[in-house]
Amino acid sequence: MFDQFALHERLLKAVAELKFVEPTPVQVAAIPPALEGRDLRVTAQTGSGKTAAFVLPMLNRLIGDAVVRTDVRALILLPTRELAQQTLKEVERFSQFTFIKSAMITGGEDFKVQAAVMRKVPDILIGTPGRMIEHLNAGTLVLKDVEMLILDEADRMLDMGFAEDVQRLVGECAKRQQTLLFSATSGGAALREMTASVLRDPLHLQLNRVSELNEGTRQQIITAENTEHKEKLVHWLLANETYKKAVIFTNTRVQADRLYGRLVAEGVKAFVLHGDKDQKDRKLAIDRVKEGGVKVLVATDVAARGLDIEGLDLVINFDMPRSGDEYVHRIGRTGRAGGEGLAISLICHNDWNLMSSIERYLKQRFERRVIKGLKGSYMGPKNLKASGKAAGTKKKKIEKKKGTEKKAKPAGKRPNGAKRESPSPVVSQDGIAPLKRKKPTAE
Repeated sequence: MFDQFALHERLLKAVAELKFVEPTPVQVAAIPPALEGRDLRVTAQTGSGKTAAFVLPMLNRLIGDAVVRTDVRALILLPTRELAQQTLKEVERFSQFTFIKSAMITGGEDFKVQAAVMRKVPDILIGTPGRMIEHLNAGTLVLKDVEMLILDEADRMLDMGFAEDVQRLVGECAKRQQTLLFSATSGGAALREMTASVLRDPLHLQLNRVSELNEGTRQQIITAENTEHKEKLVHWLLANETYKKAVIFTNTRVQADRLYGRLVAEGVKAFVLHGDKDQKDRKLAIDRVKEGGVKVLVATDVAARGLDIEGLDLVINFDMPRSGDEYVHRIGRTGRAGGEGLAISLICHNDWNLMSSIERYLKQRFERRVIKGLKGSYMGPKNLKASGKAAGTKKKKIEKKKGTEKKAKPAGKRPNGAKRESPSPVVSQDGIAPLKRKKPTAE
């Protein structure tokens, strides 16, 4: 029960109103030390309830009577507009019985309107690093009195190239008293470096290992010959799998638009979501899928974070993601918070090694699947290395090269007494060092 936490009565009232009964493991682990003022480094899977794990302690710190503020008191940084919108909604729900005001600043919205919002000095500012930096440079954003800083999906912000922007914003919050850093994965050396520079004597909480991230999701692969074959497989899956809502991930905007066009032409109700879409189109796509008017969303990795759609139970990787972390974030859209889901990756010859690397990263082996009537000639590499990757390509090239050198070598040799085409001697008569000659090219 949430009343086990030392939360203000107004927050407990909001929790009861929202019918939050049993806290999730990440909430049980993170809320008490956060309420004590500790800096936290939390690794927890997408859909585990981590938003409430930082929003409730933040609100508890800020709660009080309505007073005139001169600066933002809490800053939440995250990678995408969609995640920012979701987080703002959660903050507003939990703060409904308080005087705390919040606002969102992301790209895709009118800059002057946002500047006007910040002149009203919200207690909590939620936003993406890029647009925050723009307001900082314009002098419309002041962060000198921020008390609490939260970095959500920190690993994704680094993946998207926001490292310098985040570090600058952190530096602007020099007077902060507490920092919470959340991510879905360990994030590697870059995230460890950021953790060391941003957090002060942090408590590290790892609520899951990578291999346990999506226990409720079945993970399958289907081999395919080419892009056209993949498109046929997608159409079959959407027509024959049992699902409420599905998201199909591609690696490029061009492929997303192409696949979306093919699906619409075949009568599938779908929307496409990628970085070229403006905020209005992105919001429309997500709202339609959430409402159930559209069951299928075609998206690039811009939607891999912050996409919280109830009933999303099928993920198809049209293109294999480029890293294990990206794979985790994609399939994190399904099997959320104990639910069940299905993740299917379509594998061509150029996807195999990526897929094999991700299996090793997750310490799992994906289920192999064949669709009757759509079985292609490509069923995976004929020879595999111990790692599971395709074997033989580099070796063959080396052998071929060596074979060419062996054939070329005899052409440069002449038996004793044989005539040479060139009259020039190899060694001069006066004892001067022999001249180097080019090897003749094999015919």
